[in-house]
Amino acid sequence: MARQMHKRTSAKLQARVKRHERIRKKLSGTLERPRLCVLRTNRGLEVQLVDDDAAKTLLGLRTPTKETANKTHATDLGKKIAEQAKARGITRVVFDRGGYIYHGKIAAFAAGAREAGLDF
Repeated sequence: MARQMHKRTSAKLQARVKRHERIRKKLSGTLERPRLCVLRTNRGLEVQLVDDDAAKTLLGLRTPTKETANKTHATDLGKKIAEQAKARGITRVVFDRGGYIYHGKIAAFAAGAREAGLDF
């Protein structure tokens, strides 16, 4: 079911939300292979490992709030979440890019997570 947007919501945001809804129809996380979802804000990145079957967040991290995130921060965040996930016994995930284009910070985050040992 499509989300209702306020009429002043930008076309860019509406397009991203539609892309995310299309992606979420096909993606689902389980306890064995949770969904690694990304939220990009103006200041940073927030990531979560989600078990959609139980509707629970297994792990969540964000970039430091003192400064605006860049590709280096995104790569470090990817490595950090991969290390914490491996400590909890999670090595395989489903990557949910949140409707964002796989470029820049999103790609850097994914590369950092893969480099640290997550498989997706």
